[in-house]
Amino acid sequence: MMDANHTSPIKTRKRRLFATAASLAIAGAIGFGAVTTGTLPVNAEAVRVETTQQNPGFADVVERVSPAVVSVRVDSEVAPVSDRGQGGSPFSVPGFEDLPEDHPLNRFFREFRGPDGQFENRRGGPRERDRQQARPTSQGSGFFISEDGYVVTNNHVVRGGSAFTVVLDDGSELKAELVGTDPRTDLAVLKVDADREFTYVAFADDSNIRVGEWVVAVGNPFGLGGSVTAGIVSARGRDIGAGPYDDFLQIDAAVNRGNSGGPAFNLNGEVVGINTAIFSPSGGNVGIAFAIPSSTAEGVIASLIENGAVTRGWLGVQIQPVTDDIAESLGLENARGALVSEAQADGPALEAGIAAGDVVTAVNGQEVESPRELARLIANLTPGQDVKVDVWRNGETQQIDVELGTLPGDDQLASAQPSQTSPSADVALADFGLTVVPAEDGNGLLVTDVDPDSAAAERGIQAGDVIAAVNSQPVKSSDDVSKAVSSAEEAGRSAVLLQVSRDDANRFVALPIGQG
Repeated sequence: MMDANHTSPIKTRKRRLFATAASLAIAGAIGFGAVTTGTLPVNAEAVRVETTQQNPGFADVVERVSPAVVSVRVDSEVAPVSDRGQGGSPFSVPGFEDLPEDHPLNRFFREFRGPDGQFENRRGGPRERDRQQARPTSQGSGFFISEDGYVVTNNHVVRGGSAFTVVLDDGSELKAELVGTDPRTDLAVLKVDADREFTYVAFADDSNIRVGEWVVAVGNPFGLGGSVTAGIVSARGRDIGAGPYDDFLQIDAAVNRGNSGGPAFNLNGEVVGINTAIFSPSGGNVGIAFAIPSSTAEGVIASLIENGAVTRGWLGVQIQPVTDDIAESLGLENARGALVSEAQADGPALEAGIAAGDVVTAVNGQEVESPRELARLIANLTPGQDVKVDVWRNGETQQIDVELGTLPGDDQLASAQPSQTSPSADVALADFGLTVVPAEDGNGLLVTDVDPDSAAAERGIQAGDVIAAVNSQPVKSSDDVSKAVSSAEEAGRSAVLLQVSRDDANRFVALPIGQG
């Protein structure tokens, strides 16, 4: 019989098992859980994106803006096409007029010739293909920007048109008149006169648009009627070579033929861009479309409505990019701005004192990063306006006051006429791989030969070019070139800037010092 103070071995073992199980339960609830969550520590600085429980759709936007989007149908006068060739033949192909009378083709033609000698159609009436008439030639999209009927579209949609029809979202068709076009930005304005108020849309401030934001493209692809696609802004400031003021928004919404002139909306129903071009190796949408930003379109459209045309400021310079080599040769810290290759004759810049070799770095305090940006800045200013132009000249910034002119209808070229007559004696500039002689009129050096392995050849200098200046200093002999190179070396520069004239046009080329 066991002592009351002692517990039996079986009971002790059970008590221990129970305690162990309890400990495991507590560890599972606390210890093991702590170990599990502790293996992936949370970094408080990691990027987090707060999203809503339900992604927004586009139905509300589309429902509001669709009545303002239209299809634009364009008719053009088609030149008369004659069915009658020489000798009464319906073809003008040489040889058909000499067919023998018993030839099967002549017998075939006689079956369709009427009493008056004209060819009849299969119903027996005279053919009317000789008659000039308006025929549909293109179809695009557009949108109302006012309740009284002003419609915006692309210039290439209405180009060559003689009659214009606007098809509304409800299917009704209204005649429209052309108000004005601007080929440089590919914009056009139509006007619909009707006794009604139209639903219209407003432009957004595209300066606030960020890459990655949603856009909704509404238009009339392939003439199917109103259609909607959605995408995001893929890039800003695209230059696709379409014109001098390229500054496109790139979007990945499905834009196809017929969408031209149609709007791209943000989620507030405001127009952020006007669809105008696509990149398409196959002819269809591949997810790369380009839209004219609203900031560009607003000023052009206002001018078209007010004046029927667009007037732009004109500086009167030929410009080129500033490369790293050119920046080094001029002592510029960064390769930015627009290098003046020539100030055009009778232009505002020449009159104000801007000269070839100057680098335009700012206009009215706004920095100029590239020639394209300078062109846009000047074009957005009013003719006759006084502007302050900052130029880099002789190693320092100078400010020049210029009264802008009016951009001519055609681009003007400088009227420099360098002499290209044969010289008397050659002078070798071995450092640059050039052989030059003084020009006959004494202004500049005529290049007679270029070493194909030289830096000059690599940068496009050719025999027949005229070197007018080196580092903005006119040159008339090889000694002038040597002095300019020595001055650049003393200033610690590794390149010199040559002003080269070819085919009545100037450009600048930077050549590294000491490279043959």
